[in-house]
Amino acid sequence: SCNSGQEDKLNVHIVPHTHDDVGWLKTIDQYYYGDRNDIQHACVQYILDSVIQALVQNPERRFIYVEIAFFWRWWNEHSDDTRNTVKKLVNDSQLFLNLLKLSRLEFISGGWCMNDEATTHYNSIIDQHSLGAEFLRDQFGECARPKIGWQIDPFGHSREVASLFAQMGFDGLFFARLDYQDDEQRNNTKTREMVWKGSDHLGRQSWLFTSVLSNFYDPPDSFCFDEFCSDQPIMDDERLHDYNVPERVQAFIDAAHDQIRYLLGLIFLWSIAQYSGS
Repeated sequence: SCNSGQEDKLNVHIVPHTHDDVGWLKTIDQYYYGDRNDIQHACVQYILDSVIQALVQNPERRFIYVEIAFFWRWWNEHSDDTRNTVKKLVNDSQLFLNLLKLSRLEFISGGWCMNDEATTHYNSIIDQHSLGAEFLRDQFGECARPKIGWQIDPFGHSREVASLFAQMGFDGLFFARLDYQDDEQRNNTKTREMVWKGSDHLGRQSWLFTSVLSNFYDPPDSFCFDEFCSDQPIMDDERLHDYNVPERVQAFIDAAHDQIRYLLGLIFLWSIAQYSGS
């Protein structure tokens, strides 16, 4: 089972997830297939190929997938054998913090995309989440029902979206990209976690636990290992001249303690995004 943590220690949960733009600099098909890499180097199908393989190889691994528009394309291209493997990963859940079960492959948000909040009509938000949720229900059943809203890249956030997500049955919401003044104020007052009361009229059915990601959707400084980064790798062979495990461990601990200064300690996570985009 997942490590349930220790009360006398700072417990850090690293969350590997996707951030795949459903259209930005390229079309959705160009992002999926890796076309027009002269515009932007991105190919979402290979993220899914490699993630599924990695999950099968090691049962202790977990991954979060967000954008159903891409997953739907990938799902329709694969055989029943591959689909059955994925179904097993979704339904193979383990107890987390002795409270709830998490799948080895978990879907969050569950919409066709991570929708904008400033210019999107509420009907469109409901429709695109319904489309994704119905696909997940039909293919995987109840274990695939998204429980978390994940709005880490919209430019600004709407109270109405929080209300809609609460009414959709989400247990919580995580977001990023807040105004720099709001970000500074929340750091100073340790209010990055809150219960967002989405509607004056609906009462508790519109309340939603909400947390602001502390480092945008990026890992701590010097711990980015994808193709867009040049951070030092972790070299764990003691025979190497550049063996650096003690230094890397201490750097990670320092970064964790630096971040906790701004949090109440209810939620403390870093995200590691597999992304095509911003």
